[in-house]
Amino acid sequence: MNKSKTSSEENIAFPSIEPIPEGIHRPFWSVMITSYKRIEYLEQALRSVLNQGIDEQDMQIEVVDDCSPPENAQKIAKIVEEVGKGRVAFYRQPQNVGIYANWNTCIARSRGHWVHILHDDDFVMPGFYRCLQESLEQESNVGAAFCRYAYINEEGERHFLSRLERKTPGILSNWIERIAVSQAIQCPSIVVKRKTYEQLGGFYLQLRWSNDWEMWKRIAINYPVWYEPQILASYRLHSSSESSQLTRSGANIVDIRNAINFSQSYLAEKLSPKYAKKLSKMAFIHYAYYAFNDAKRFINKGDFVAAFSQLKEALLCSPSIKMILKSLMLVTRAFYQMISSRLQRA
Repeated sequence: MNKSKTSSEENIAFPSIEPIPEGIHRPFWSVMITSYKRIEYLEQALRSVLNQGIDEQDMQIEVVDDCSPPENAQKIAKIVEEVGKGRVAFYRQPQNVGIYANWNTCIARSRGHWVHILHDDDFVMPGFYRCLQESLEQESNVGAAFCRYAYINEEGERHFLSRLERKTPGILSNWIERIAVSQAIQCPSIVVKRKTYEQLGGFYLQLRWSNDWEMWKRIAINYPVWYEPQILASYRLHSSSESSQLTRSGANIVDIRNAINFSQSYLAEKLSPKYAKKLSKMAFIHYAYYAFNDAKRFINKGDFVAAFSQLKEALLCSPSIKMILKSLMLVTRAFYQMISSRLQRA
């Protein structure tokens, strides 16, 4: 992983993913499960994969730990041993590298033709791998595939579903027009051909929050993407997650703006500068409203610092008259709420 893959788009250097040497057995699947510190959900993630009943010849399963503290790492390794019963490998990073560099290690350690990076707190539904494999074996030119998925809370209760992209399984038409404007894929729902990573490189580490969205755009502009409308994966939301902390400071929208500007260069090369600029503008507007809605949510919770951080980023995304007026109205509401709260405490 020391080399970099240089993209033709503006000579951007992405982490290099080396091909698998000849003579090594290649299963269809590599399921790479990431872990760091927490242990409460790992067994469920492992069993959701093992219970699919896919033979070892057809599926590599490995937990890749991002150098959890020794006590946590020992517990994680014990869960892997007890649940996996020798079927699941365990690798611990020699030092903590961060979530996205750990994803790149997952890809580098994978041997399968198709790679599934699964977080230790997410899980897949019965039939996830068989359903996708049946389709992918018929579509050799596809670079990635994803299914519809459920958002769940810390207790595993379903909150809502991802958008239905099409009613029947198949290649998504004009997918770049959708994915370039907003993030529509969560990691447990998507599998990527290893050759895709080999050609395009790994996750771009200069971003902090939008690395996965950037990757899905990079794939979509270079390869057809397959969609399965069945709900076959679950993505867990956490109130204390790093993404929640980034949202409070507005750093999530800063990173999104960086991702939009960054990807516009290769979108322009593959599409046209004018069309790439149009998609980027649509993305900025989309995330202006995303930040504005988060600001409203924080005001309702009485978290005015976080609300103002999101409002500032909303205006940086789209300083339109409409957004300025909406922001002024929300700020006025926030001040009234702050004054009312202080008077009630007095």
